[in-house]
Amino acid sequence: MSHQQYSRWVTLASMAAVGTATLLITGKLIAWLMTGSSSLLASLTDSFMDVSASIINLLAIRYAMTPADEEHRFGHGKAESLAGLIQSAFIAGSALLLVMHGISSLLKEDPILRLEAGIWVSLGSMALTLLLVGFQQFVVRRTGSVAIKADMLHYRSDLLLNGGVLLALVLAGQGWLWADGLFAVLIGLFLLWGALTIGYESVQALLDRQLPAEEQARIMALCCGVAGVHGVHDLRTRQSGPTRFVQLHLELDDQLPLVKAHQIADEAELAVRQAFERMDVIIHMDPISVVHKERQGSPIEQQ
Repeated sequence: MSHQQYSRWVTLASMAAVGTATLLITGKLIAWLMTGSSSLLASLTDSFMDVSASIINLLAIRYAMTPADEEHRFGHGKAESLAGLIQSAFIAGSALLLVMHGISSLLKEDPILRLEAGIWVSLGSMALTLLLVGFQQFVVRRTGSVAIKADMLHYRSDLLLNGGVLLALVLAGQGWLWADGLFAVLIGLFLLWGALTIGYESVQALLDRQLPAEEQARIMALCCGVAGVHGVHDLRTRQSGPTRFVQLHLELDDQLPLVKAHQIADEAELAVRQAFERMDVIIHMDPISVVHKERQGSPIEQQ
């Protein structure tokens, strides 16, 4: 997938999330004003966080797609991970407020008015969210976007959240008024766990965590499969937005002409680029005799 196609798909997914969250906010606000339900307020607060996070995602993705410049030679891809970190902070804050409000509702057990309105809004919210998650999952499969994946996980959790609200309203209608406050607390704790998960993944990306072990093994195998390559060492990998960055050392015969060594390195780079999308590869070439001396504890400085 080209850079332009990637940008178009992730932008479309972000705009769809903003539009869906806006519709959900409108419906849930009306339903909460009609019912006074604490669990609906929890769902409404979550939707406010959704639209805030989706707008941040949209802005971050547009910035992340900006080509590299003189001050950012590796591009702006980490803006996606930064957006995920900001999302986690928003969600964690709202989750703590919901827990406090739910506890207050548990202590009061106020009756809920016009339950039918809340139930219909919850059903409609689940249908809209399901459509959005399906589209986001399609985009993630095509692009691998970290920001859209974080957004999708959040909206996927909203399906459970809206189901919980629906169950709370039904139970409250049967006279179990404590269910409304209890579900508000549970929803708050669930959102807090999701926020911590998203925050951890975002921090790991910002700290340049290595690519998955299976991807590293495949890169090594591809390079070792090129004729003239005796081995690979000092593999370093990271990911910034949609782009993977790879650095490695090839072990080549001592007497190879520079032109031939360069040709072999180009073949190895091409093999890796063809196997992975959006890959930035830097290859260093080492004489195999030097590598052997280093492995035997020679004081020769590592290349």
